[in-house]
Amino acid sequence: QAILREGLEDVSQFFKAHGSCRLPLSPSLLVKGIVPRDCSYFNSNAVPLKLSFQNVDPLGENIRVIFKCGDDLRQDMLTLQMIRIMSKIWVQEGLDMRMVIFRCFSTGRGRGMVEMIPNAETLRKIQVEHGVTGSFKDRPLADWLQKHNPEEDEYEKAVENFIYSCAGCCVATYVLGICDRHNDNIMLKTTGHMFHIDFGRFLGHAQMFGNIKRDRAPFVFTSDMAYVINGGDKPSSRFHDFVDLCCQAYNLIRKHTHLFLNLLGLMLSCGIPELSDLEDLKYVYDALRPQDSDADATTYFTRLIESSLGSVATKLNFFIHNLAQMKFTGSDARPTLSFAPRTHTLKTSGRIRDVFLCRHERVFNPSKGYIYVVKVQRDNPAEVTFVQRTFEEFQELHNKLRLLFPSSLLPSFPSRFVIGRSRGEAVAERRKEELNGYIWHLIHATPEVAECDLVYTFFHPLPRDEKAAGNNPTPKPADATWARSLGKVGGEVKLSISYKNNKLFIMVMHIRGLPPLQDGNDPDPYVKTYLLPDPQKTTKRKTKVARKTCNPTYNEMLVYDGIPRGDLEQRELRLSVLSEEGFWENILLGEVGIRLRDLDLAQEKMGWFALGSRGHGTL
Repeated sequence: QAILREGLEDVSQFFKAHGSCRLPLSPSLLVKGIVPRDCSYFNSNAVPLKLSFQNVDPLGENIRVIFKCGDDLRQDMLTLQMIRIMSKIWVQEGLDMRMVIFRCFSTGRGRGMVEMIPNAETLRKIQVEHGVTGSFKDRPLADWLQKHNPEEDEYEKAVENFIYSCAGCCVATYVLGICDRHNDNIMLKTTGHMFHIDFGRFLGHAQMFGNIKRDRAPFVFTSDMAYVINGGDKPSSRFHDFVDLCCQAYNLIRKHTHLFLNLLGLMLSCGIPELSDLEDLKYVYDALRPQDSDADATTYFTRLIESSLGSVATKLNFFIHNLAQMKFTGSDARPTLSFAPRTHTLKTSGRIRDVFLCRHERVFNPSKGYIYVVKVQRDNPAEVTFVQRTFEEFQELHNKLRLLFPSSLLPSFPSRFVIGRSRGEAVAERRKEELNGYIWHLIHATPEVAECDLVYTFFHPLPRDEKAAGNNPTPKPADATWARSLGKVGGEVKLSISYKNNKLFIMVMHIRGLPPLQDGNDPDPYVKTYLLPDPQKTTKRKTKVARKTCNPTYNEMLVYDGIPRGDLEQRELRLSVLSEEGFWENILLGEVGIRLRDLDLAQEKMGWFALGSRGHGTL
């Protein structure tokens, strides 16, 4: 900190002598001074500086940049240029992946400037709002986006931005082999756009722990990202959209393999250590798989998504990074509530005179459970507000208060542990009484506790409280705006059917809207096909089994070889969806019969087919 202040003084003297200068980051940025109080440093290895410059334009905001010393920013510039080219290719093909691409400029050997993106936070900061183990939880990202986008249409737009930008990041980081991915170099904007920073390692040059790669997954795609996409912890039709976007984006980049290899090849002699020989180019060639068909590449990338989503190593890496950063956290960092967009105080909100927990209500969005309605009375007699909080939010308040005050100053918190169903009506009623006692004692505790910012922030109305007070909307499932009603008992299956060189290709892509089993559990669905007539059952083909889902993704190719076109027109494709039941007989969930003569197989046919009782399929 002392070294930073000394350096800032030198910069201030420069501006006193020269008046103004243009920033190397972009010649259009003209600045006239430095703002020392807004300058600080990051805790990463190279200790980059966060600098704030005064804009020459009196109506312009301060210009914030990062200055790094110790990293070869030419590599970052090259990586960002490759991602910018990918984004242009996608846009030219009518696919806007909503990528966030920032400026980066190397000003000398091992130093340079990087643009700061406003209204963005690292995944680590978002996750640790839910504790140091936040990287193992599914809800932090969704809760953070909900906090900054309280209106339903705002939140849906943010989720849409997240789906597109996350898909783009998955493809770009995989193709370029960007490594050293942890939750401090992946960022999220309040608008839902996700982006990566700090490209110090690429083309597969991963950091090693002994003989073990630190980056074990193909790319970073974790369950908390899937939670945002699905609108909950179960796969939904939005996940199908995400997988399709990833595969489409991947195939579009594969068409331009020669362009990326040529551009990177031109840079072999520039002295970037991780781009120095043909093996580095071969990494990109192998990642793009130019020898594969689009269908094979789609199957391949779908398996990569599944592998990344199932990787515990990524979350463990995030967790270790959280622990490593704890020792760098400044003592002036005050705990905040993860569900509150901003901090409120006694001075800004008005003194609270009394609080009373009136009732509990059952909710279904974002998950099933109970909320507790608290009446807040302030010193102004006319000012009465009602706030809605969950038991988990009360618990978070208590945990954050324990970081600030000794337990002797705080009331005891009701036990979370219950026998039986923790969301039942009886438990909610009991907790209502216990929480009422807790908040009464909290408000009547010593002034340092009762009047602290955490307490006043907790009892300040959130946008959701104001909305509830205005129209009290009926709760609805989280997926309601995306998953349309299918009107069919068995759901639908998305297929791509093509015929070439006496081979029939059936790509089983997704299924949506499968019915749950009779016991209420989600099925373990798989797809089985036959080409009828087939008395010997020799044409049976099967996909893998998806676990516990009504909306599975497969992207598996089933191939029938050696079938002449004349024979094909006499055949019917019988497709069945079954749930694997282990030792018991598998359960039929739905089936469809498709007369191949009804399809013009001169070109690929793709669409959703209705699943139901035995009958002929309609597209």
